[in-house]
Amino acid sequence: MRIFNSTFILVMLSLLFLAQNVVFGQSYDLQQLLKMADTANPSIRNAQLDIEINSKQKNAYLASRFPKIAATGDYKYNALIPGQVVPAAFFGGAPGTYSTVKFGVPYNLGNTIQLTQIIYNSQLNYGLAVLDINKKIVDLQLKLTQDEIKYQVASAYFNLQAINKQRNYIDSNILNIDRLMFNMNAMLKQGLITPIEIDKLKINRLTLENAVQNLESTKLQVEDALRILTGIPVQNKISLLTDELIEKTLLIDTTTVYRPQLDLLTAQKQMNLEENKGNKMAYLPNLSFYAAYNYTYNLKPEDNFRTGIESAFVGLRLDWTLFDGFEKLYKQKVNLLNKQKLENQEVLLKQQLEQTTINARREIENQTNSLRLNKQQLELAQKVYLQTENLFKQGTISTNDLIQADNTVQQAQSNVVGSYIKLRQAEIQYLKSIGNIK
Repeated sequence: MRIFNSTFILVMLSLLFLAQNVVFGQSYDLQQLLKMADTANPSIRNAQLDIEINSKQKNAYLASRFPKIAATGDYKYNALIPGQVVPAAFFGGAPGTYSTVKFGVPYNLGNTIQLTQIIYNSQLNYGLAVLDINKKIVDLQLKLTQDEIKYQVASAYFNLQAINKQRNYIDSNILNIDRLMFNMNAMLKQGLITPIEIDKLKINRLTLENAVQNLESTKLQVEDALRILTGIPVQNKISLLTDELIEKTLLIDTTTVYRPQLDLLTAQKQMNLEENKGNKMAYLPNLSFYAAYNYTYNLKPEDNFRTGIESAFVGLRLDWTLFDGFEKLYKQKVNLLNKQKLENQEVLLKQQLEQTTINARREIENQTNSLRLNKQQLELAQKVYLQTENLFKQGTISTNDLIQADNTVQQAQSNVVGSYIKLRQAEIQYLKSIGNIK
C-alpha cells in the first residue's frame, strides 16, 4: 500500500511539473534560445535543406554518366496506305511514264529498345564543378542565416530584458506613489493639505499606468517574434532568467574574426570563373554511343498476311555546333562584366565590414560610458528624491517639487534602461560583424 501511494505521488508530481511548464513556461537564458533557434527556426531549416538539395542535384548530375536505356512501342493503323511515285519502266511499262505504288500494310506494331552512352560531353565536368562551388555557397549562406537569426534572437532577448527592467522600475514607482497618497490622505483629514495636492499625484500614477499598458503591448509583440524565431509554442509563456550581463559584457572572445560574407563573394568569383570555362568548353563537340533493336509486326487481315521484321544497329553520334550566331561570344562578354562587378563588390564589402566593426566598437565604448553616467545620475536622483520627500513631509516644499523630483527619477531610470539596451545592441552588432555570435 505504501509503494502504491509513493508511486501515485510521484506520478502526480510529474504531471504537475509538466503542467506548470506548459502553463507558466520555462525560464530561458540567451544560450538556450540561440540553441533552440538553430534547430527550430524555419529560415535556418530552409538553408539546411538547400545544402541537401545541392547534394541530391550532384547525384542526379553524376547519374547522367551512366548509360540510358529507353523502350518505345508504336501501334499504327494506316487508314490510307501511303504511296510512292516510281518510273513505270521499273515494272516493264513505257519509258517516261510513272506509276503510283503503295507500300505497307494497314496494321503496323513496332517496338524499339535503345541504349545511349555519353562518351564525351563538354558541359558535364563544368556542371560538376559548378555544383561543388554551389556547395560552398549554400554552406556559407547557412552560416549567414544562422548569424542573422542569432542576431535577431539576441536583440529580442535584450529588448525583453529592458522591458522587464523598465516594468520593475514603474511598478516600484507606482508603489511609492500609492504610499505617498496614503500618507497624504491622512494629512488631508488633518487639514494640512488640499485635495488638489493628491490629484497631482493621481495624474502621475495614471501616466505610469499608461506606460505599463504600452510596455505590455510591446512585450507581447517581442515575445511573439521570439516564439517564431525559436519555435516556442504559442501557448507557452516566456520567462527569462535575469540578465546579469548589465554589469558585464558580451565581448568575451574578440580575437576570432570570421567574415563569411567575404568567403561567399570569393565563391561567387569562382563560379564566375567556372562559367567562363563552361562557355569556352561549349565550342567543343559532344560524342555519344548508341545501339538500338527494333521489331515491327505487319498485319493485313483480309489477305491473312502476317510477318515480323527485325532490325538492329549501333553507331556513334557527334554533335558539334559550328556557328551559334555569336551566342557564346556575348555570354563571355557578360561574364567579364560580372567579374568586374564582383571585384568592385569585394572592395566595397571589405570597407563596409571594417567600418561596421569600427562603428560598433565605438558605440560600445560610448554606451558603456553612458550607462555608467546614467547609473550615477539615477543614484543622485533617488538621493534627491528622498531628501525632497523628507522636506515635503516637514511641509517646507510643495507637491510640485516632490513630483518634479519623482519625474527626475523616472527619467533617470529610463536613461539607464535605454543605455543598457543600446549597449547590448552595439555588442551583438559587433559580434555579428566579426562572425562571432555564439
